[in-house]
Amino acid sequence: MACPPVSWFLLVCWCCCGVESRRNVLLIIADDAGFETEVYNNTVVRTPHLRALAQRSVVFQNAFASVSSCSPSRSTILTGLPQHQNGMYGLHQGVHHYDSFDQVRSLPLLLKQANIRTGIVGKKHVGPGPVYPFDFAYTEENSSVLQVGRNITRIKLLVRKFLAEQKEQPFFLYVAFHDPHRCGHSQPQYGAFCEKFGNGESGMGRIPDWKPEYYTPDQVKVPYFVPDTPTSRADIAAQYTTVSRLDQGVGLVLQELRDAGFENETLVIYSSDNGIPFPNGRTNLYGSGVAEPMLVSSPEHRQRWGQSSQAYISLLDITPTILDWFSVPYPAYSLSRRSPVQLTGRSLLPALSSEPSWDTAFSSQSLHEATMYYPMRSVHRGRYRLLHNLHYRMPFPIDQDLYVSPTFQDLLNRTQARQPTGWFKTLREYYYRERWELFDTLSDPAEERNLAPDPAYGPVLEGLKELLLKWQWLTEDPWVCEPDAVLEAKLEPECRPLYNEL
Repeated sequence: MACPPVSWFLLVCWCCCGVESRRNVLLIIADDAGFETEVYNNTVVRTPHLRALAQRSVVFQNAFASVSSCSPSRSTILTGLPQHQNGMYGLHQGVHHYDSFDQVRSLPLLLKQANIRTGIVGKKHVGPGPVYPFDFAYTEENSSVLQVGRNITRIKLLVRKFLAEQKEQPFFLYVAFHDPHRCGHSQPQYGAFCEKFGNGESGMGRIPDWKPEYYTPDQVKVPYFVPDTPTSRADIAAQYTTVSRLDQGVGLVLQELRDAGFENETLVIYSSDNGIPFPNGRTNLYGSGVAEPMLVSSPEHRQRWGQSSQAYISLLDITPTILDWFSVPYPAYSLSRRSPVQLTGRSLLPALSSEPSWDTAFSSQSLHEATMYYPMRSVHRGRYRLLHNLHYRMPFPIDQDLYVSPTFQDLLNRTQARQPTGWFKTLREYYYRERWELFDTLSDPAEERNLAPDPAYGPVLEGLKELLLKWQWLTEDPWVCEPDAVLEAKLEPECRPLYNEL
């Protein structure tokens, strides 16, 4: 039957001219999570919801944090700027009190200015507030972090509330789980990883939507960089329980998105902030400290759903990706009264259509806790990773919650008693490092053999040094001249030598 003339005209306009569908973003960030999921071939941990998300995503096999510390990493996710550029040098909360610079134009700020509704549920851990504004916020700033970060029923209901209040404008919702972060230093009554929180046992409370999954020490897969001892295995088993709670929480959040009718117009990104909280993991710029899970699901790029990408990507890419998705330009502004700020990350949207040849990632760490000053910079290009330990004559510092963990205490005790540690290095080797560390991650994935002193790798070393230094200058790194020179900051900054025999 022929359409009436007016109806036919409207149909042609709708099909040909197009009515642009609303685009939204759901960003899910886990806390200290690694590759303990079915997505990354861990056959022990049961994570069906992350596995289902992976089937609708491009799964990145070479995603890296640009810093291995919580607040600094979250600041890079929400600004696209490395920690040394945005000012969040260390942890935000309590006595540490680090903040990003007041002039930083963060992702939520830019989206808010573009009339995109913003929301956060869970662990915020960045500041100051005016730099990171959200229209809808339930975080540790106004709630218990256990409730908004680990109670998956509470998280589900808050996501439902946000979506129910949604009007015509697009939205950006950031769900920041607190699982599977350790809690033995802050809430030890709930276990090393808060694995008992909400499990229904006496005094633990009950999370209605959580069906606890339990694991035994003999089941776990011990990562190469973690001591393989009975104590560590029990520690990992507790971690697995919280990973399963995280997975069930992700499933609840995604179900709320579906039930509200937003699944087919929402870009979903899942990752974590830094490496897992074990020796050689979080606070390190080794691969074990910065390698991250990354799933990106776009309803507009279904051709690569379920595929893996080998491209090197960074958490610095999240801000440019989301800005690209919303077609929001990055503003021209300066933090130093010199050159305009440049995002050194890139949009990941092209990688959702075809495999790119990206092969480089940078990382930068200055502190974790306020007393943990150990600045490091690194570049990973192709098979080689170069680390620059600027204050290499100092012992590498240990954070509080790792120190009190069963794994690290066992490592300390075994070392003191001169017993086998089950680890791939000694504590002394861990504490005291060379200034330059160069690793061939293809032939030496555990990064055990430092190639920097080997003359045969001189050209590789010098090439990576030059690349790293160029990135430091581009991102206005205040540490660019350390440890053997002083940065004289003026119209044309330069390094002035100290002649300190370094």
